[in-house]
Amino acid sequence: MAIKIVTDTGSDIAPEVARELGITIVPLYVQFNNVSYRDGVDIGPDQVYARLVSDKTSPTTSAASPGDFADAYSRLCKDSDGIISVHLSRKLSATYDSALAGSKLVKDGCPIQVVDSELVSVATGLIAMASAQLALAGKSMQSIMDNISQSIQNTFAYGLLDSLKYIARSGRLGKAGPILGSMLPIKPVLRISDGAITPIGAVRARNKGVDRLLELVHQAQNVQNIAISHSTTQSEVDTFTARLQAMFPNIKPAISKLGSALGVHGGPGTLLVAVQQEPGTEARKHQISLPSMQQIRESIQQRMKDSTRSFSYQFQRIA
Repeated sequence: MAIKIVTDTGSDIAPEVARELGITIVPLYVQFNNVSYRDGVDIGPDQVYARLVSDKTSPTTSAASPGDFADAYSRLCKDSDGIISVHLSRKLSATYDSALAGSKLVKDGCPIQVVDSELVSVATGLIAMASAQLALAGKSMQSIMDNISQSIQNTFAYGLLDSLKYIARSGRLGKAGPILGSMLPIKPVLRISDGAITPIGAVRARNKGVDRLLELVHQAQNVQNIAISHSTTQSEVDTFTARLQAMFPNIKPAISKLGSALGVHGGPGTLLVAVQQEPGTEARKHQISLPSMQQIRESIQQRMKDSTRSFSYQFQRIA
């Protein structure tokens, strides 16, 4: 028997990769018009993005229940020496807490370790995939957990949103969100690390935003793995991947569709790239020139005048 790896659909691991590595994926939930769907089971990314464009009401997302996790753990415990369950940042999602509660419902089972990846999307996916590879190689639970602790410190991601429209609809821009989302033709650039999604600037032209992502990734050192998650066009993904591989010719990026947990907030046109550096590599801060969020706030306040007195731009829990 071996160690089994579990994650959730918020890790954006492609189904064929999960099958190959033996990763069990517990679906998160997305709700449209008070109807709940299991992400990747009852509804897929393409359906989600089509409904984002066509539906007038904003969808919501939620974590899998403790019972969902307990069912998965109980099934896996029958033929494993232990389970490591890797999930979205606890600061952004209730998924970790739900998985932890689910692990306590399993009686007379195998050892279960629930991990807060402090990341989201394919950045979390990189942690889970690396863990699964070690499990397939016969590594012990403690050895895999030690590797996870090191990997979390050396994994981060950058993202580009095509607009503020969908994040405004989801309520992540405060009371002025719907107005801001329709008024400002900007494309936020994000950094994902240390458990948080942080806006680090914005661009007006899509191609400039893609260039910025590549510049940020190029600053990474001793890169082991790269993963891409997206809700954009295949041609853009192909071009972006080719440019990444020109920078890192020995690495083949893992590519997947951006699922519901982030997708309903980022919307169509979102592009995320996660990077995993070798353990011990000194973290480097982004060093490119982008309009600061303070400059964006000042621009918003000037344009809105008396419509609002403040601008709150922060990511709350996503599932």
